[in-house]
Amino acid sequence: MFDIAQTDGESLPEVPREPITGDTHERFLEPLTAHAASLGFTVEREALEHGHGGYCDAKAHRIVVSTNLGSVNAQVRVLVHELAHAHGISYKDYGREDAEVVVETAAVIVCGALGLDTSGESIPYIAEWGERGDLEAIRKHAETVDEIARKLEQACGLKGGE
Repeated sequence: MFDIAQTDGESLPEVPREPITGDTHERFLEPLTAHAASLGFTVEREALEHGHGGYCDAKAHRIVVSTNLGSVNAQVRVLVHELAHAHGISYKDYGREDAEVVVETAAVIVCGALGLDTSGESIPYIAEWGERGDLEAIRKHAETVDEIARKLEQACGLKGGE
């Protein structure tokens, strides 16, 4: 995991994405925030640069979700993504490309189980990171993706991570 201030270099090219809209899943922000607390993380809101929905800072035990996201549903997706990082999917252990593919794949699964379609945002994100790294990360780390997805589904009140 990283602090956004620790990044440098050229920005990644942006793949066209379909923004996540609406506020139908606002009820999941509180249980996801409580889950973060159970892991020892705080969840904070800050204005971040365009293209940065959030980040997980493992050293400071904090997750930041951008106040510039267009909708509450987008906040839910970002929080799920960053919580997957908080479950130990770090750049140090997985490499940046694999880590991003793994956490966003878990986010797609969790958001889908919640009835929130994030594919217009998530699929291009996964493809972009997969091009830079290894889309096989999904297969290599399938058990980890499933384990994290189940924990986050349970945090949202889905019994047994169903």
